[in-house]
Amino acid sequence: MEEMVRKILVELGEDPQREGLNKTPHRVATALRALTSGYRENAEEIIKSALFTVDNQEIVLVRDIDFSSLCEHHMLPFMGRAHVAYLPKGQVVGLSKLARIVDVFARRLQVQERMTTQIAEALQHALAPAGVAVVIEATHMCMVMRGVQKPNAVTVTSTMLGAFRNNPATRAELMQLITARR
Repeated sequence: MEEMVRKILVELGEDPQREGLNKTPHRVATALRALTSGYRENAEEIIKSALFTVDNQEIVLVRDIDFSSLCEHHMLPFMGRAHVAYLPKGQVVGLSKLARIVDVFARRLQVQERMTTQIAEALQHALAPAGVAVVIEATHMCMVMRGVQKPNAVTVTSTMLGAFRNNPATRAELMQLITARR
């Protein structure tokens, strides 16, 4: 990967040997490995490592989970907040695992639409709850720095499964919880 970065620098008209750039190929390779570490993680294993039996059947929501990812079209960052909820059916997962699941899928080359669905489906598969909902709000640098150059545009995606899809009252309660601010 480092050699490829050196070639890119040359193609850009730079000297990869100059002081400011001589370590850049290594830094870029290290950064890309970290930014794509989600390929080497298993969401189901993370969830199953922290399951607890409960009687609770009310909404569990972790909102405002900050994340950053790389757009698969331009390899530019997009960043925002994920809101992850589920309706337990006999078991809950440790709350920090919800944030970790967001990171598993964010740390891959992504499109926001797919990432939203992947998070929801991973929770549905591993937990088998009565419902799962994932709402993501993000700003995409491919829209800010290039192309249409709209820095205030926010993309919102959602995936609703089970009771969140089928029960309008449950969905409305969730949306109220997500939008309620302290």
